[in-house]
Parts: sequence; C-alpha cells; structure tokens
Amino acid sequence: PDFYLFDSELKCVYRGQLDDSRPQTDIPVNGKDIRKALDKVLSGEPIDPDQKPSLGCNIKWKT
Repeated sequence: PDFYLFDSELKCVYRGQLDDSRPQTDIPVNGKDIRKALDKVLSGEPIDPDQKPSLGCNIKWKT
C-alpha cells in the first residue's frame, strides 16, 4: 500500500513505500522509508522529494 505523511499544515509531504521488503525477498519489514520521513517531519527538516513508490495493484472502483 501507499503510505501518506502530512505535516502540521496538512500538506502531504510523503507518499511512498513502507520499506524495501517484498513478499518474494528475504528483506525484513522494518518501516525504514516511512520512519525516515517521519523523523524529518518531526525535526522540521525537509523530506527528500525522490520517494520510492510502493508496489502492488491499485484499488478498483465500480461506478
């Protein structure tokens, strides 16, 4: 899924993956990417604009 992080002004400052883990890899889930973004927001530092998108399928909506 995509993770979203908003600053104190409700501006979306992060949209991306949780971490580099994937079902087909041995990389453990650690939340590294969202944690790094959250630490930057809490310390008032700018977040790197180059964010990794999450992988997977999107939600299908019927109208």
